[in-house]
Amino acid sequence: MFIKTGLEFYVKKAVSNGSSIYNERKQMLESFADTLSRRLKQKAQANLIFICTHNSRRSHFAQIWAQVAAYYFGVKGIYTFSGGTETTALNERAVRALKDIGFDISSGAGSNPVYGIKYSEEAPLLEAFSKKFEETPNPKFDFYAVMTCSDVDETCPLVPGALERIPLYYLDPKEADNTLEEATRYEERCFQIAIEMFYLFGSISKQL
Repeated sequence: MFIKTGLEFYVKKAVSNGSSIYNERKQMLESFADTLSRRLKQKAQANLIFICTHNSRRSHFAQIWAQVAAYYFGVKGIYTFSGGTETTALNERAVRALKDIGFDISSGAGSNPVYGIKYSEEAPLLEAFSKKFEETPNPKFDFYAVMTCSDVDETCPLVPGALERIPLYYLDPKEADNTLEEATRYEERCFQIAIEMFYLFGSISKQL
């Protein structure tokens, strides 16, 4: 699959770093890969909603990288979404981190702009903006709820319509906002999520 120039190097680096994932985490990802592989064999489609409290950082990283990874490994029938329990905006620091590694990103105006994210000339444009997990364009049923932060997993005990909820927590880069570590922390979280999404979909591709 063709990944746009500039982003391709980053993708190859993420793919090659799968061995850096610790064993317990690998087991979680492989279990999820088994679940999604069975689903794709039965239904040929799987919807994933990545959920964190504000839908501003981690859930967007995960949604974007999951779709890119599915495309990279040729895993068809995967549709990724993100949402929160509150609506804010896709954080500008997360947008900057994605731009810095090679994504083409365009944005609209307003307090919660809709960003258009391109990773390949051959793939549909991804739209990213903050929304509650139950809001359009997210599916209302028949989806996997991937909880990307422990706070939302604890405060949101029920995700109506979900086939299953998957706890896949990531530390919030927000903790470094307005510090000298800000850019580094966002890059670290973005790269960690990329590594894990490529490991997940690489595992799925081997089963299909």
